[in-house]
Amino acid sequence: MKQLLLYCRSGFEKECAAEIQDKAAQNNVFGFCKLTAHSAFVLFEAYDAEALLHFYRSFSLTKLVFTRQWCLLLSAELQLMPHDRVSTVLEATAAADIRGCGEIRVEYPETNDGKTLSTLARKLTVPLRLSLRQQGAMMAKPKQAKDCKAAPVLHLFLVSGTEAMLGLSYPENNNPLENGIMRLKFPKDAPSRSTLKLEEAFLTFIPESERDKRLAPGMKAVDLGASPGGWTYQLVRRSMMVIAIDNGPMEQSLMDTGQVKHYQVDGFKFEPQKKNVYWLVCDMIEQPNRVTDRICDWLIAGWCQETIFNLKLPMKKRYEVVSQSMDHIHQRLQGAGLNYHIQAKHLYHDREEVTVHIQRK
Repeated sequence: MKQLLLYCRSGFEKECAAEIQDKAAQNNVFGFCKLTAHSAFVLFEAYDAEALLHFYRSFSLTKLVFTRQWCLLLSAELQLMPHDRVSTVLEATAAADIRGCGEIRVEYPETNDGKTLSTLARKLTVPLRLSLRQQGAMMAKPKQAKDCKAAPVLHLFLVSGTEAMLGLSYPENNNPLENGIMRLKFPKDAPSRSTLKLEEAFLTFIPESERDKRLAPGMKAVDLGASPGGWTYQLVRRSMMVIAIDNGPMEQSLMDTGQVKHYQVDGFKFEPQKKNVYWLVCDMIEQPNRVTDRICDWLIAGWCQETIFNLKLPMKKRYEVVSQSMDHIHQRLQGAGLNYHIQAKHLYHDREEVTVHIQRK
């Protein structure tokens, strides 16, 4: 297995490719990428299969910003016969000597053309699962769900109705969501769709076991660039007390809760009067270097304990901008002697931006 299949947002194939080549090379894994613009996936082919396998098993998917999901390719050129697609997959798993997988995911690119394959993906899943269990490529239906969750995952990635790729991932280092995508329902009473960005960030970056503690009612939060209140909405619905900073107006329904104080001041100049703010969130449309500098100011001054913010990306050199921003954050926080944990991801509900989470330790 000398190839990785990586899922990404359509239009961000170059960023996905640049990042995987960069991170792999830093770990002494060298190769090249194959990509097509707006295909929503990238192939990375390594020169050394053993080195690639070690990298794949040891490097965390959470460290990749532009990759939603990844798997080791077992077969990159499956030709599916419309009258019997299952047999082709069975032949491929037999040739690769695949045994004991816990799950089969039939997936497809997140593109307009790719979405037309969703019905086919659903229709294929059950007959594939049954046949793969009979073959032994998948374990028999387990008595306990934990047995299945610990086993490798088989991915059938549909490029079209007649072309597919077969891959393998491991539950300790893959995205548990179908297609690597978190789909959320837009709350009808939210002021804007941007609210889904912060909800996805909370669910992505905060472990479920820690959410009751780190997203607790009564916490103090500040939202920089809050208008009209999409991100404030997520804080209010978790019963936090919010200071909303923006020269623009806030949704009246949020103000009516009594949980929001709105100050019409510049988000880059506002300073809290007390060090009792736990969360700082920020979705301002500004240059990434200005945003990262201001966020670092807050963390270094001890004005917040955790922060989630977006970096708005240019049309070109997007991976370079993200890398430079992350390096700048590390330099400032390490220079100040802070102990912290940082994560960054191009979330499903993001567009031309990347979401960053930092927690003071």
